[in-house]
Amino acid sequence: MKNIFFLLLISAVQPALAQTKLEKAITSLENNYEQEKVYILTDKLQYAAGDQIWFKSFVFDGYNRSELSTTLFVELYDADKKLIDWKTVLLTNGEGSGDFKLKEDLPEQVYFVRAYTPYMTNFNEDFQIAKTIPVYNPNSTKTLEISKSSDWSAKAFPEGGTFINGMPTKFAVRLSSNISLPESWSGKVIDTQNPNVPVTTFTSFDKNIASFTITPAAGKKYQAIIQDNAGKKQTIDLPEVASNGVSLQVSSSKDGIKYSLKGINLKQQLQNYKIVGTINNHLAYRANINQLINEASSLIPTKISNGANGILQLAIFDEQDNVVAKRLCFIKPNDLKIDKADIIGKSLKTTPRSFNSIDLSPESYFKNYTVLVSEDDGNKTPEEENILSSLWLTGDFTSKIDSPAQYFSGNSNSEALDALLISESWQRFDWNLVLSGSVPSIKNNNSQKFLSYRIKPLKNNAMLKDTNVTLALKLGKNEPSINLFKTDQNGYVYLNNLSFDEPLSVSVFVNAEKEKESSTENLFVTVEPLVLPTPFKGNFPTTKYRLVTAAGSRKLAPTISRAINTQKNIKKTENVDVQIEEVKLVGKKKDPKEELDKQLSTGMFSSINSTIFDFVNEDQHVGGSNNIFDWLQGRAAGLTFQRDNSGVNVPYIRGSQAKLYLDEVQTDPSMIASLPVTNIAMVKIIKGAGLIGDAVLIYTMKGNMKSKSNDSEKATQNNNLAIVKGYDKPAEFPIEMIDNDSPTKIENDTRETLYWNPNLFDSDYVPPRIKFFNNDTSKQYKMLIISFDEDDNLLYDQEILK
Repeated sequence: MKNIFFLLLISAVQPALAQTKLEKAITSLENNYEQEKVYILTDKLQYAAGDQIWFKSFVFDGYNRSELSTTLFVELYDADKKLIDWKTVLLTNGEGSGDFKLKEDLPEQVYFVRAYTPYMTNFNEDFQIAKTIPVYNPNSTKTLEISKSSDWSAKAFPEGGTFINGMPTKFAVRLSSNISLPESWSGKVIDTQNPNVPVTTFTSFDKNIASFTITPAAGKKYQAIIQDNAGKKQTIDLPEVASNGVSLQVSSSKDGIKYSLKGINLKQQLQNYKIVGTINNHLAYRANINQLINEASSLIPTKISNGANGILQLAIFDEQDNVVAKRLCFIKPNDLKIDKADIIGKSLKTTPRSFNSIDLSPESYFKNYTVLVSEDDGNKTPEEENILSSLWLTGDFTSKIDSPAQYFSGNSNSEALDALLISESWQRFDWNLVLSGSVPSIKNNNSQKFLSYRIKPLKNNAMLKDTNVTLALKLGKNEPSINLFKTDQNGYVYLNNLSFDEPLSVSVFVNAEKEKESSTENLFVTVEPLVLPTPFKGNFPTTKYRLVTAAGSRKLAPTISRAINTQKNIKKTENVDVQIEEVKLVGKKKDPKEELDKQLSTGMFSSINSTIFDFVNEDQHVGGSNNIFDWLQGRAAGLTFQRDNSGVNVPYIRGSQAKLYLDEVQTDPSMIASLPVTNIAMVKIIKGAGLIGDAVLIYTMKGNMKSKSNDSEKATQNNNLAIVKGYDKPAEFPIEMIDNDSPTKIENDTRETLYWNPNLFDSDYVPPRIKFFNNDTSKQYKMLIISFDEDDNLLYDQEILK
């Protein structure tokens, strides 16, 4: 949404003179306060240890998808702020996706997903998203339960921030809690000199907010007494009644936002007062009062936001450019600008394991969709948050709001939203600081688009300054490209604005001196990333969960029992795949791989239930891999990797950490990770066999053994080589069908997430098709579709399909 500058003069225009303090502040605001926010969508609300978390990220600059950033860091933490895993996500038009694979032995507790761009680290860390993810594990000694405590506090906020003698004033009463809020509450306002006769009463709109209006009298003291549905009470003082000031009243309708000002006991009445409206830190409206009047009002048209929804911050300035009143209000709360998906066809069945499809129109202005289809259990529990509440509300506020999605649902209460905004203040900037000339310190200014690196070549431990060097860059299995560079006066070469998701090998060669051969001897290279994650300094938000000692006869929630059963089904499928491959080998003649296995393996390390990779007799194309763990990813069924705290990939087989052996001596991951890949003769993956159990065995070259890898790959395996990791490539969500006639004999398909596609798009007017297989129990489906067109108009469609 592009904001429009709107200027209103309530009387004659004065000649433009030197720029005022306020005008300088507005210019500074426009130039220095561009800010981003993030929304993270996950495929489920809670998980079991061993599950895969699928996520889609949306980065906004105001109410538009951001063009500021191309990189997003998404990090998974436990409740003690220990970093579990992290992803570097490529953003395209402000959107990116990824996944986390949870370990099977992950302790049951609340985890947090933190997401931020490098540019966001210039501003308050509190505006970075920290999404709560409860993870359950029936083997944990502690279990999660929802706290029943309702320890709350209340505050009262006058509209505009002023409470003036004789002026009707609307108040918002806001409850807050570190845990949970009462279901309902009510209250009354009293004059402390006559406490037995209520001045007025009020009832909460929802758990968060209530409102009332009173006209105060000078010299009186007012209090609000709040009582929740459990009988708990709290008494709070209303502000002291002022004898002078500016009263601000605001109302929002489909035509715009109407405001009324009244000045009480002002020396020059409202003359030279200014009204400034901002949307997302940009000037959207301005009016000057040039007459000697005590009252002024106007309607701000919706064209200030191009008719789109959002929050307008109104600030009233006196003749000295001091803020004397301010108010937040929502533009068109009863007319949300949201498109729905254009479905042109669907074939839905409720029989177990049936194929289903939904076709979207290829003629829509929306071309790229995020789609989630899950089983709907018939429970009509309202969602707590969604992309609407994040875009228009919580993304811009750091206070805790209970179930913010309710303010943008089909039965939302615009009065409740308005009262909530009276209780909030815009914290993206502070007018007093901006007026004083203060500007944020921008350290990460997004000059590094995508990923950038600083390369430091060393020859005989000395920096190579102002030296001609050759870089051989090899991405994955592609042929290397040769590039000529000259190091700068500090001895560095820079690779800027790279976008890649495969290992990038960087080899450095120094041009030969006159009458001397070029040599890589004593030549070393290091690569330093310039786009880096930032340590988390703050505290995660409190949650409604608490950890208690698990009971002996623990009862799991149905969704968690189903998730655990789904994991077992996946393991059965993987086991069958392995068994089929083993059967294929029976009766074959001995081949070189078998001979190598016989030569290197002894005793208990020999097993038919193993997968072998031969590096002596087969070209395994290892040149683009930093270490053997990187090369192994995705090459063996059931074998996955998780990074430990030192950044080393650790192997897991069927969700359990595998043992590691180097030449049949048990070792640790860091030892294997530092081993040159060209020194490896064979890798063996053993799954649950004999005395060893799940294991990864690494065997090094012996005697006259030589690697089968081609010469160009071997040439890069020197000290002058560094491997660079780029963006994390999202895993592909499986379109699963568990057939009744399958040899796996899966008896109960319990998948909750039936379809996940963060990037469904149309091509050449072929209808985008959502296709998935039913599980064994679904009778109706819950479908969520999110999309943006070229003008950043939002499509948000959540339906129950039968």
